[in-house]
Amino acid sequence: MEARLVAGRLGEDSCMPTLRIALAQVNPTVGDLPGNARLVRDVTRAAVGAGGQLIVFPEMMLTGYPVEDLVFRESFVAAARESLRRLATDLAADGFGEVPVLVGYLDADGPAALSADADPHRGPRNALAVLHGGTVVATYFKHHLPNYGVFDEDRYFVPGGTLTVLRVGGVDVALTICEDLWQAGGPFAAARQAGVGLVVTVNGSPYELDKDDARLPLVRRRAAEAGATVAYVNMVGGQDELVFDGDSMIVAADGTLLARAPQFVDHLLLHDLDLPPAVADGAGSAAEAVADGVVVASEGHGSTGAPTTGMAIERIAVSGRLPALDRPAAAGDRPAVGAIAEPLATEAEIWAALVLGLRDYVRKNGFASVVLGLSGGIDSSVAAAIAVDALGPEHVVGVSLPSQYSSEHSRSDAAELAKRTGLDYRVEPIQPMVDPFLANISLSGLAVENLQARVRGVILMALSNQEGHLVLTTGNKSELAVGYSTLYGDSVGGFNPIKDVWKTLVWKLARWRNDDAAQRGVEPPIPESSIAKPPSAELRPGQLDTDSLPDYAVLDEVLTGYIDGDTGRDGLIAAGHDPALVDRVLRLVDLAEYKRRQSAPGTKISIKAFGRDRRLPITNRWREPGGR
Repeated sequence: MEARLVAGRLGEDSCMPTLRIALAQVNPTVGDLPGNARLVRDVTRAAVGAGGQLIVFPEMMLTGYPVEDLVFRESFVAAARESLRRLATDLAADGFGEVPVLVGYLDADGPAALSADADPHRGPRNALAVLHGGTVVATYFKHHLPNYGVFDEDRYFVPGGTLTVLRVGGVDVALTICEDLWQAGGPFAAARQAGVGLVVTVNGSPYELDKDDARLPLVRRRAAEAGATVAYVNMVGGQDELVFDGDSMIVAADGTLLARAPQFVDHLLLHDLDLPPAVADGAGSAAEAVADGVVVASEGHGSTGAPTTGMAIERIAVSGRLPALDRPAAAGDRPAVGAIAEPLATEAEIWAALVLGLRDYVRKNGFASVVLGLSGGIDSSVAAAIAVDALGPEHVVGVSLPSQYSSEHSRSDAAELAKRTGLDYRVEPIQPMVDPFLANISLSGLAVENLQARVRGVILMALSNQEGHLVLTTGNKSELAVGYSTLYGDSVGGFNPIKDVWKTLVWKLARWRNDDAAQRGVEPPIPESSIAKPPSAELRPGQLDTDSLPDYAVLDEVLTGYIDGDTGRDGLIAAGHDPALVDRVLRLVDLAEYKRRQSAPGTKISIKAFGRDRRLPITNRWREPGGR
């Protein structure tokens, strides 16, 4: 067997081997080992049919991501490992045994438990496997483990200390996983030391606003650090509060963007890469010989004999005939050149994230439909429009729940939105249910307002029980921040599509969605009066949100500084905000933690979402210095 397999022109001498890589930007489901394995097989079939010679799937593809405390269930770890072995066998039986397939999965080399006497160098692993010839021929363990924001990987995994280099098609390919890309040094520095031509990085990188703008410069920095082309594949889809936007890409060593996948959709990115051929023994010191199967050589030093990265280098070669391109022998076998998708504009990007996050939460949890209260206001209107876009109008039930204080325009606006979107619209007046309460218990003021909200919640939950809908709650991030909601009332529900959306952004999204519809020649879904009118809970005569809260434009500036930016009282005042207003808003935020702890999950779109990102004690007497 020759030591160099040249993909694309098998059997020919070539200074630059051509490798057709296939990046599978797909949507796995946490815990669905059989379903995720079927997805790998189906997409591999499509990729090989298109001439793919190295097929790459995202981080933790086989298990879904993140698996959280499933890591500590040894039965789950064992099932994941067995599923991986079965997948390798199935791929070979499908006729794809000659093609290396890279699949992220959960592994362990020790007990999956937290204990004082556990070996710190052994345990659960965030792993990447190379499947070839019906077996698992190589693995790589994630080196950098993120432990910030939504990530708790230091809690779950043990880091790897060896860089795996795969020799395929005459090219040396280094394997990395997600956070390895976000940190300088480590695997990418080791990849340069190993002299690879390509670094593959598999990702489960959650979306947040403008993250796509940060990724391309980041990939360029790592490509320069490794001195190699970088192929970045990210998953797509929703998982509880997280949503993954794809945005897979390939960047050359000189920083040139070669291909980029669209956001928020499944996509198979195929691209022919002309890469430098592997040298006889890489850039390291260990000699190697290719046998019929797998060859392994470990290195702990660079070519000078001095340690350079702190990582060992393990070289793996796959043998066997790769699918040949032999272009342009057949008219249908043209060079594969991946397109470069333009990133979405801000509002379009956010809307796509919210739609996908809701769709996957509903479908992956086994619901067929959703129900929500339609007040005619901006929040419920935007939530309803998101739900219709995510699920189709036939799977959305909107319920008008008028009280004696509900204005005529609120009722008519709700009906108009239902007409425009085509959702299932119902009217359930609450006053006949509120009156018996008031006849039997003496309530006044805020207690009466909250009673009305809770009656509405009871109706929505009853429809959920009776008809099987998932209840959507519609409070925005500004309201959740200051506690402007009623527990077990307007906060009731199983999911909140706008939980991480500031009130001022809700208005922007509404206008964007309507403008987008108009540009496509269809009727805008949200009535203009729902956007233009002052927001009100309509729980007492003439009520407006501004009776209880500052104007949202001012409020959101303070909230984004305090919550998203962790800016303290002094910093907010230095930014020009009135001290009395700052004290009032910060006190409202701090006192509402118990409400937020009970709120429904909702799609994360910001740098600091309530729940997974921002975790504060409910019982907490700390107050910002100088505050009242």
